[in-house]
Amino acid sequence: MSAKDKAIVDVLVERYGRTYAQEAGIRLADKPAPLYQLLVLVKLLSARISAEIAVAAAKELFAAGYRTPEAMREASWQDRVDALGRGHYKRYDESTATRLGDGAGLLCQRWDGDLRKLHKEGGDDADRLTSLLTEFPGIGPAGASIFLREVQGAWPGLAPYLDEKVLGGARAVGLPDDPKAIANLADGGAKFARLAAALVRVSLSERDAAEVRKAAGGGDA
Repeated sequence: MSAKDKAIVDVLVERYGRTYAQEAGIRLADKPAPLYQLLVLVKLLSARISAEIAVAAAKELFAAGYRTPEAMREASWQDRVDALGRGHYKRYDESTATRLGDGAGLLCQRWDGDLRKLHKEGGDDADRLTSLLTEFPGIGPAGASIFLREVQGAWPGLAPYLDEKVLGGARAVGLPDDPKAIANLADGGAKFARLAAALVRVSLSERDAAEVRKAAGGGDA
């Protein structure tokens, strides 16, 4: 890694390397409960709604006790709607409440409520894992990508997981957009998950990308 690339990576991780799971208060680990909580968060992020509202709604669901698929499945539809409403997840609260219940049921029935078993079935094959994740109601390829970007900290065999948003962020700040080159910019899945999160964020904001380039000594060109 060049000195310039290292400077860019350091700025990215320090300023923007906060994952959605961290924002939602999920202590991500290869355990059933936090993996399920990430799945819930990804479902909320998959709707046409701001990330801030999705995170707030996830926090409300978890505060209400729906931290496991069993608890989510046993909650009434109205209780799920009410929790989403407290997080201001208004436009899709009713359909999302239904999908959360259905998804929890699928996870309990097919994988005994444990996403580690889904991981075992799909291995560290991103395409296979994407196919399995999109079986959950309301989660499409974009949502599966969010899940895989974030979970690589807990599933290090999956790292480095790169999608087009990550590569776009790399281009925006002047890093190489070659997957192998980016893989060398972070040590281990946990740091790479933070770097991937940062690259996605700057891919969405030219202003943030310019600030990273400037802070790393690359100017604003």
